[in-house]
Amino acid sequence: MFLDEPFGALDSITRMIMRGELLRIWQAERKTILFVTHDIDEAVQLADRVVVMSARPGRIQEIVSIDIAHPRDISSPRYLELRDGILGQIGLAHRL
Repeated sequence: MFLDEPFGALDSITRMIMRGELLRIWQAERKTILFVTHDIDEAVQLADRVVVMSARPGRIQEIVSIDIAHPRDISSPRYLELRDGILGQIGLAHRL
């Protein structure tokens, strides 16, 4: 399944609900999902691997394995470490 920014136009509460629904569908069907997002938290919450792209020209900068079981605790030290590492890769670690 290919999803390109599917939750981009949603409010934050609906977006969180839809993330849960997508995980539920994935767990039931076990199909591959290619999910494009600019939301780092969304990527770390949903993905098994996050492909970090460089700025123009877009090239693969790093592939980060997300080694946390689902459902993910978004306040766990490992989750925050992975999220912050990706933010660092794109140059935003100290700007938030």
